[in-house]
Amino acid sequence: MSDATSYEVRGPAAWIRLMRPDKRNALNPDILAGIGAGLDRAERDGARAVVIASSGPVFCAGADLTHVLDGIGDLDGIARLLGDAGTLTRRIEAHPAPVVAAVNGAAVAGGLELVLACDLVVAAENATFADGHVAYGLFPGAGSSVRLPRLIGANRARHLMYTGGSLSAEQALALGIVCEVAPSDQLEAAVEALCHRLARGSRAGLARMKRVIREAGDLSLADGLELELAEARAHLRSPDVAEGLAAFAEGRRPRFAR
Repeated sequence: MSDATSYEVRGPAAWIRLMRPDKRNALNPDILAGIGAGLDRAERDGARAVVIASSGPVFCAGADLTHVLDGIGDLDGIARLLGDAGTLTRRIEAHPAPVVAAVNGAAVAGGLELVLACDLVVAAENATFADGHVAYGLFPGAGSSVRLPRLIGANRARHLMYTGGSLSAEQALALGIVCEVAPSDQLEAAVEALCHRLARGSRAGLARMKRVIREAGDLSLADGLELELAEARAHLRSPDVAEGLAAFAEGRRPRFAR
């Protein structure tokens, strides 16, 4: 891990926290590497969920423009930063455990792209969401022009991206970007409660659901259904299925392998 991020295990979940509050948790190579290292460590630790949170009043203000300006003579270097950010968002999507964004404040540009790659988003009531690239003549490189239209529809995405406007937590909830809104002083408690709910489920089952949801979006309906059926057949061999059915028959909560 780097000084730009921290890693902590809380019950069933691994918490990766952005630790550059003086820079509004702006994304630089150290933060990207730290999140990536945290994802690897969470997998080794067998975390049932991964939380991406932040320190200070801003979740993430996007790319560190000071870093970009310092390297303006090396456009290949800036392109590498964008490529690394895109690679990280794909790693978040592909992580076997559900990844939860705990959004405590503004998530702008690359910060929004980080949020869009997560499986579930819990926002503080004062959180805001904006693409923001247009304000500085920039272009998204880590997924917002692709993931945002798929999530909220092309018309809404165009309006948000073209105008540089922002959404409140409640507006983001209504559009499906956010799953849950919590009072600001109860955000982390709400995320912890969600992680405990996730941990009660089948690890293998959740990983398969995550994979099918991710991959089926690029398939035809028929091919997506075939993928789902193939995963369902493979999952029948999981010990979790036998345990779940036994628990149902015995009227108790399943005790899935940890």
